[in-house]
Amino acid sequence: MVAICDLEVDVNGEEAFLVSKGILSSFSGRLRKLFSKPSLSSTAETSKVVFHNFPGSVRGFELMARFCYNNGKIQITPSDACLLHCVADYMEMTEDASSFPSLIKLTEVYLLGIPCWPWSEIMSALRQCQDFLPSAISSGILDRIVDSVVGRITTAGVGDATPSGSSPESSAFRFSCDTRSSISTRSGIHRAWWFEDLALLNTDMVQQVIASMVLQKVDNVMISRFLFYYLKCGAHGSPSEKRKATETAIDLLHSLDRSCVSCKGLFNILRVASSLRLSKSCHGRLENMIGSQIDQATLDSLLIPAPIGIGSLYDVSLVLRFLKSFLANVGQASMTRVKRVGCLIDSYLAEVAPDPSLEPSKFAALITILPDAARDSHDAIYRAVDLFLEVHGELSEEERMKICCAINHDKLSSESCMHLAGNPKFPSRTAVQALISQQSKLKSLLQNTDSAPPKDSKHKKNRFDNNKLDCSTDNEKLSAQLHEMQWRVTELEKICKKMQTQMAEVMKNTISNPSGSRSLPMLCSRLIP
Repeated sequence: MVAICDLEVDVNGEEAFLVSKGILSSFSGRLRKLFSKPSLSSTAETSKVVFHNFPGSVRGFELMARFCYNNGKIQITPSDACLLHCVADYMEMTEDASSFPSLIKLTEVYLLGIPCWPWSEIMSALRQCQDFLPSAISSGILDRIVDSVVGRITTAGVGDATPSGSSPESSAFRFSCDTRSSISTRSGIHRAWWFEDLALLNTDMVQQVIASMVLQKVDNVMISRFLFYYLKCGAHGSPSEKRKATETAIDLLHSLDRSCVSCKGLFNILRVASSLRLSKSCHGRLENMIGSQIDQATLDSLLIPAPIGIGSLYDVSLVLRFLKSFLANVGQASMTRVKRVGCLIDSYLAEVAPDPSLEPSKFAALITILPDAARDSHDAIYRAVDLFLEVHGELSEEERMKICCAINHDKLSSESCMHLAGNPKFPSRTAVQALISQQSKLKSLLQNTDSAPPKDSKHKKNRFDNNKLDCSTDNEKLSAQLHEMQWRVTELEKICKKMQTQMAEVMKNTISNPSGSRSLPMLCSRLIP
């Protein structure tokens, strides 16, 4: 007997089917409810139904129709069972809705075997769920498949056979995309056998799988390595798709233990983030992650070019945000980490100080943002300030003082103190402070020498007294030299003031008599601040 095709079904606007209303309604509680409404129980020859969110679209409807036309009998693959289960849930094809075999019950039998499915079938089902993700989530199918995937990943440890369809040998080629994942040891490659398969999933599915792995406390190091691999090798498509993949990866990385996330990998994301125009909140999370472990960064990583229109060579503002984040997360709880950052920033200062476009306010912020305890010596800061002042000769005395105040003279070596005292680029007050600091060190040294305990032996006591006498004599000579230098600085200040007055008179006369103007001597030009 030939069935009458009296029902037109529009499936998600992709394709229309002419089917038997009676046959489909006998299996679907949803259709029976729909046709029981007075407005749809017309005597027209053909009725029409439009579905907008049919699971699996055309493929899902064809499988359902085949099941109905074959009186509840159908041969399907495990992955199709997932799709049909969602279709059955959507169309209410339960035992209560029909006296015919239930599609829900049939698919449940298949789904009970998920733990025994080959890896290839598991991944096929997962990829298929991407096409009807909302239905897969609401029906609970996705959770069952994802749990199986995570279980396979966590139980396939070193020494176990990898699931069918993947192997450590085939994985060796995959990691050419990411040096972080290119684990040279055989056991390392084995642990990452699943990277390529999951990298083929779309962003929404990756988010579902990784979120489940985080909840099940899978090794955060492996999760972070996979996410870096996914962004480099798996996240393709339009700019909007790449942006979505990057933002999702950043959110997932942010949920991991910070110590398990590669600082180098985060910098790699940062380099491409500017072209993707990430959301402000997402960019902030990325900066926060980098900042919290900036002590693991290298100088090359920090030398990030400034955005177009800024003017300076490097993005100093970004580094300042990193440091603020580091101090907010770490504070001074770990002085070892803080001092490591201090050494890193000293190297960074040496690179950015010669930039003539760098604003004095940013340079001052950079040398003052870390606590004083971050550095045992301020020689590197002195050298950076010296470089900065050399290329910013137009700075006023006040601006120079604001920058020079960051130098802790007590942490300068004797050589740096002496160099600063005679450095014409530094304000005279700073030179005096350096001399005073050096003098204080000498006084402290003399006091310590005078208070040194005597030796037990008389012979040793005489030797100690002689050494102390020699040391005291040397210290007195050095102290006298410092006093003389301090006096010379004072005299130079007086000469500068006097010459400034003379210069004002010369300039006044030059304006009134241009023909008699002449250039200043080199010495004057050096002495005038």
